[in-house]
Amino acid sequence: MGLATWATPALAGDGEGFDLSGTVRLRYEAITNQPRVGYNQDDDLVNLRTTIFAKYQSGPFAVGGELWDSRVYGGNKGSPITTGEVNTLEMVQAFVGAKAAIGATKLAVQAGRFTLNLGSRRLVGADEYRNTTNGYTGLRADLSSQSGITATAIYVLPQQRRPDDLAALRSNAVGFDHEGFDLVLWGGLIAKAKAIGPVTVEASFYHLGERDTPGRPTRDRSLDTYGGRLIRDPAIGKLDGEVEAFYQSGTVSASTAPGAATLPVSAWFVHAAGGYTFPSRWKARVSVQYDRASGDGSPGTYRRFDTLYGMRRADLAPAGLYNAVGRANISTPGLRIEIAPPKRWDAFVTYHAMWLASHTDSFSTTGVRDASGRSGAFAGHQFDGRFRWWVRPAKLRFEIDGVLLAKGRFLESAPNATAKGTTAYGALNLTASL
Repeated sequence: MGLATWATPALAGDGEGFDLSGTVRLRYEAITNQPRVGYNQDDDLVNLRTTIFAKYQSGPFAVGGELWDSRVYGGNKGSPITTGEVNTLEMVQAFVGAKAAIGATKLAVQAGRFTLNLGSRRLVGADEYRNTTNGYTGLRADLSSQSGITATAIYVLPQQRRPDDLAALRSNAVGFDHEGFDLVLWGGLIAKAKAIGPVTVEASFYHLGERDTPGRPTRDRSLDTYGGRLIRDPAIGKLDGEVEAFYQSGTVSASTAPGAATLPVSAWFVHAAGGYTFPSRWKARVSVQYDRASGDGSPGTYRRFDTLYGMRRADLAPAGLYNAVGRANISTPGLRIEIAPPKRWDAFVTYHAMWLASHTDSFSTTGVRDASGRSGAFAGHQFDGRFRWWVRPAKLRFEIDGVLLAKGRFLESAPNATAKGTTAYGALNLTASL
């Protein structure tokens, strides 16, 4: 058995010995005319995220760990502060791993606590924009063959961030995250590079099982999510494209109340995009895309798509104080323009016109709902942009993010709609890499 020369992302880097790295990110963000229900109309927060990662590599074996410290300052009772913003002094990663080659097949295994970015990251991923990350405890195995076939399998207990009550979160209190068999995620994906010309083909399956624990009622989700994906990566002077679709089945409780009815699940999501990268020093890419995630509304069947642990920033919009647009009850065509000239900076702008997939369910992740369906389906026009500049290459990076949401009829006239007028969100970020 020879040693392999590859690694899973969590085991990236084959250098022998001890490696130590870290980041510190400071963010100031502000919003006016918050579109989500139950929060301040206008708000601002200071976010501070510090990470320290250490790894020791010896031949095919590795041991590593990563500490995350995520805090916010300046919020009050009406600020949308959740475990998406606060998770102090948590050892998100603490793993052992090994890699080997069995003939022409390469194998890597990992056990312990770790982060995951699988496939498109729409179901299992770490949203880099968010102040906290998703961690998992369990097992991971990766296979790779010379024919271009790769596969990943996982059996993990998603880390449930603690504490999670508002008072503790506002004070940046320390608490150990919980993992247990009350919340289990297993499954994986298989992909074949250049399966159809330059197109990669991917298939995935994930099962999420959830049950109540004392003092913590849940929706008792038992979800099976089947996915397929075709992708041609962007390249200068060439067309690119991606189509990914998921179907979700299983059961869910109608509410968290004891004895709530159990409902069958039938939900789905599709993402389609096509683009072109111009052959110039600006590396400008223009793409069109469409995202649709089913919403609830049919009696007797639950139809709202659950994105599990997927990221949202790359496709839809930032998290943080905005966090209004996710992969649930939405139908949105979009246009995206990206530029990435050499060396120091990159930028993009996007436009999305947004509708509800179901008139009677709440729009995306805003909580705004009209159960009668009389408020229509048009949610509004969203403009989103980002600019990043390496002040000191590989050491210090500045980033500015901005969103304008011109609310449509639904977000202005639904019974529990928030303040009228355009939503404006902005964030200034400075990240130091150690």
